[in-house]
Amino acid sequence: MLRAMAEGSRAVLITGCSSGIGEATATTLLHAGWTVYATARRPDTLSELARAGAHTLALDVTDEASMRAAVDAVIAAEGAVGVLVNNAGYSQSGAVETVPMDAFRRQFETNVFGLVALTQMVLPGMREQGWGKIVNVGSMGGRLTFPGGGCYHATKYALEALSDALRFEVKGFGIDVVLIEPGLIVTEFGEAATASMGDLDGSAEDPYATFNASVGALTKGAYDGPMKRLGGGPERVARAIERAISRGRAPSRVTVTPSAKLMINTRRLMGDRAWDAAMGGQFPRPGATRS
Repeated sequence: MLRAMAEGSRAVLITGCSSGIGEATATTLLHAGWTVYATARRPDTLSELARAGAHTLALDVTDEASMRAAVDAVIAAEGAVGVLVNNAGYSQSGAVETVPMDAFRRQFETNVFGLVALTQMVLPGMREQGWGKIVNVGSMGGRLTFPGGGCYHATKYALEALSDALRFEVKGFGIDVVLIEPGLIVTEFGEAATASMGDLDGSAEDPYATFNASVGALTKGAYDGPMKRLGGGPERVARAIERAISRGRAPSRVTVTPSAKLMINTRRLMGDRAWDAAMGGQFPRPGATRS
């Protein structure tokens, strides 16, 4: 049940609802009594959520006109966006030297720039009503870095900084900023991360070919193998989001799953050399076999 709150829009706009965390969050918030606007690039993927009672909209976080249209639709119906859940995102894997710049730009457009643009669009309405919640779905990958994930981790580190700055800047207007840091979440995310390496060179002449292949295999193994026991389903993240936005005093960070707690604490205790050595036990080091 929703706690008593000041008057104003309580409409929740969620990005990336076609599957995984976004879909689970929309479902969880509907059951908790929130007014949910579920979005995806292809709204036809949201039919189940529509039948459950969600309002569905097309929203592509790499298309400013699409974002503006979705926000305007919520404002027209509700007066303002009360809660924004910035969930849309994916993982681009591969050694930094091998990831084409277009792929780097797409990663930042989706995971960072779209999030910032959408946040800027909803903040005026939140400020006017004196209440709002911005939820950024980050990752334990914003607190530590695995080899082969430099592109993805860079976007999640960016969300750490953006959330910290924004939290201070908007608190005086009655707006809270919450950063969600999931660990291993068993969804299609792992398959997408592996598939993202399809455009990399991969030829016999590529000095990173073995490394990139290992990154793909290890990523898939983390989602399919024993490590997933330290993870959780997307519903776990959804419940954390629901609790965070329902509290009168919202938490600034919420770490979700044992894998996130374990890995973040482990990285905090290890120096760079120790961490690199530990990673060397799992990933082949590029160039290490050269004479």
